Amino acid sequence: MAAQIFSAIFVIIVGVGGCVAYFWGANKLVDLIFPSRGVAGAAAIDNLRRQGLVRPWLFVGPAMIILTIYLIYPVVETLRLSFLDRGGINFVGFANYEWAFGDREFRNSILNNIIWLAVVPAACTFLGLIIAVLTDKIWWGTIAKSLIFLPLAISFVGASVIWKFIYEYRGEGQTQIGILNAIIQHFGGQPQVWISLPFWNNFFLMVILIWIQTGFAMVILSSALRGIPEETLEAAVIDGANPFQIFWKIMVPQIWGTIAVVWTTITILVLKVFDIVLTMTNGQWNSQVLANLMFDWMFRGGGDFGRGATIAIIIMIAVIPIMVWNIRQANKETGGH
Repeated sequence: MAAQIFSAIFVIIVGVGGCVAYFWGANKLVDLIFPSRGVAGAAAIDNLRRQGLVRPWLFVGPAMIILTIYLIYPVVETLRLSFLDRGGINFVGFANYEWAFGDREFRNSILNNIIWLAVVPAACTFLGLIIAVLTDKIWWGTIAKSLIFLPLAISFVGASVIWKFIYEYRGEGQTQIGILNAIIQHFGGQPQVWISLPFWNNFFLMVILIWIQTGFAMVILSSALRGIPEETLEAAVIDGANPFQIFWKIMVPQIWGTIAVVWTTITILVLKVFDIVLTMTNGQWNSQVLANLMFDWMFRGGGDFGRGATIAIIIMIAVIPIMVWNIRQANKETGGH
């Protein structure tokens, strides 16, 4: 443990220190090559102009290089692998894509993903909006928001471990240590192995992601609500509107763009959901999703690079339209800046 802590601290120091040193050194280098001090007249103006042209590329350049290496290249390589066989050697054309849409487990994964898409973004956005409205009017609202936002700081695996204790099941005659089963047993019900119940286990897994992401939705929507002019709300009150009418007819329409951005952002996350399913069920009991299925084909049972890459490309294709729409909506919100 001590070695791991030391390594983490060392990486943080070296990483942050390296970035500071690079930006400081690059800035000094530009000033040295194109000096503006001690140079008079048109030469100083030209050097300032050259500094303005070169400096942004020095600062953005490393990010662009890293983006190319860690994002663009993997996409191209994954697309190439999707047309190859199990070992990633022989060209098989669209055979992997034909397999995907003809495979029962793949179709079941798509169905589960659709259920996740229908439930999680809607639940997170709705709960986040309701909480943002309610906590904005009470003195301890900041404390409540902090507690609701807290799960967002926990990793998906960590959150899954927490919820495993909530869904924990012990055999007949044993004391139920899982909170859910303990409550049910207390009221005379029958404890269940909740995460092994086909179809319904998907919803038990969704609860974990909703628990994590509701804080994100709440913070963004709370900020949007604060941007609604007070004069608008006061005019609605004077006109005799009740709180529900103010909420649905005044508040929601004015922040609809933000609601849509939050919704689509969580939708993209849901399409890539992996950690929760892997930790809780590993895709068993009909709880498989596309990202976990991709992991299974790519890295387990000897690995099948072709089929694993094919599923990855299908996920990416599903995400792209939502990302494009989200970016356009965000640009509208910021006036194109």
